[in-house]
Amino acid sequence: MSASTATLRRAVFPRVNVATSALLVLGGALFVALTAQISIPLPFTPVPLTGQTFGVLLVAASLGSVLGSLSMLTYLFLGLVGLPVYADQSSGWDIVRGATGGYLLGFIVAALVIGFLAERRWDQNFSSSVSAMLTGNVIIFAVGLSWLAWWLGDNGLPNGLSDVLEAGLYPFVPGEVLKLYLAGALLPLAWKAVERFKG
Repeated sequence: MSASTATLRRAVFPRVNVATSALLVLGGALFVALTAQISIPLPFTPVPLTGQTFGVLLVAASLGSVLGSLSMLTYLFLGLVGLPVYADQSSGWDIVRGATGGYLLGFIVAALVIGFLAERRWDQNFSSSVSAMLTGNVIIFAVGLSWLAWWLGDNGLPNGLSDVLEAGLYPFVPGEVLKLYLAGALLPLAWKAVERFKG
């Protein structure tokens, strides 16, 4: 094989260290599990205030679309099989099917999109990285609120637009803004940690 052919092959089929990638995926899932334990129940809504979205934003932007979304899938799976990784050390199908299930599913889609944007250099400065993370946040809440509307109606609770927004969006906006900017500020440190681990 000529040198030029070998170079082309490496460009098209880059060498993947499966063990390193698996550990990064698991590490990202466990980091989100850790941030999920920062949980404050609110008396007027079944959705608690948690640190999960901070973890999702940071993991997705630092791992990229494939590893980031796989990490969120792993997080969802770990909770489904009974490990206490969801908020308040909860787990199981009842949580996924419950009021917050849509947010959990939204994590996967958001990680895919944030990672995709990061791979296209949206992560190169603070403002564009925050924009990518904001896009991911919008996705999380779009999926989460749609699911919450179904859950409220299924449980005989008011599920009009204003009811859903009051239960699943408005109380969380200040915290989400804070988490968004904190994740953007810490992203360079996350990159360094990932690169060091890969190296």
